[in-house]
Amino acid sequence: MGVYKCCAEHIELAIDMYIDEKEAAPEIEKISVDKQALHCDFCKNQAIYVVGN
Repeated sequence: MGVYKCCAEHIELAIDMYIDEKEAAPEIEKISVDKQALHCDFCKNQAIYVVGN
């Protein structure tokens, strides 16, 4: 996948999955207020972070 949207509960999972796929550390960005309608890729909670590049 390469880029994950995630909530605070799943950020470690997203980081681990990115490292497993890319064998590199991901960039982690907090989602801006205007895009906070996005949902976590691992559950139905609101996404707070984007993990990837």
